[in-house]
Amino acid sequence: MESIAWMAWTLPTAIFFAALACTLATMTWLAATYPETERVGILRIPTTRGDRLFISLIVAAVIHLVWIGLVGTNPIASLPIGEEGIEISSLWLASGISLVTAALIFRTV
Repeated sequence: MESIAWMAWTLPTAIFFAALACTLATMTWLAATYPETERVGILRIPTTRGDRLFISLIVAAVIHLVWIGLVGTNPIASLPIGEEGIEISSLWLASGISLVTAALIFRTV
């Protein structure tokens, strides 16, 4: 178990993986219920829902890596929950930017 001790299994990590699982389940349901047709957007190449999901996940990873490199993960707020409180990381802002970007990708690409 010591080999994975470096992994940060925190609340944001759990929320990320839960959101990813919900996204994949929704995409599977949509593909079965509403067969998809390729769409040509601003990239001028035909893309499917899966293509747009892949592009948005890659862009989200790049946004988070750039955010960590330039801004860091310093806390931006502290909630008075429990004895020590809960600190809110600045990565939540990067996650919000990633969600807006993903919505734009799904609408325009």
